[in-house]
Amino acid sequence: MKFLIQRVNHASVKVDGEITGEIGLGFLVLIGVSESDTREIADKMIKKLIGLRIFEDAEGKTNLALKDVGGSLLLVSQFTLYADCKKGNRPSFTQAGNPDKANELYEYVIEQCRAMDYPTATGIFGADMKINLENDGPFTIILDSRELLGDKL
Repeated sequence: MKFLIQRVNHASVKVDGEITGEIGLGFLVLIGVSESDTREIADKMIKKLIGLRIFEDAEGKTNLALKDVGGSLLLVSQFTLYADCKKGNRPSFTQAGNPDKANELYEYVIEQCRAMDYPTATGIFGADMKINLENDGPFTIILDSRELLGDKL
């Protein structure tokens, strides 16, 4: 599982010209799911996401987490995070999870974040989405379950 996390001042996602999700201060999280991902892996990724202390405190140090700043989440499915560009110029997406599995885990991540009382907006799985954001910093982090969990997978 991969999360591309962008600290934002605001972000929104549109499908067919209509806003499906919108947040102020918080994280825009693009979520990629591989075939080997599980709910257990998702739980560990969510824990790391929620715990990231990447907002500035009064001294300007990145010391505050999402909860500390009253931030929100905008979660968007993004299978292209599993693009393989090793051969040729056209990416392969064979490492991405099949759509049914990917959607199930994407929905699970949404459900868990909402259960922890984080304001959570979303895109629409599989839709052609247009994302608008103001990246704060810019500050972007990639969480990859294979790197994060290593031998624990």
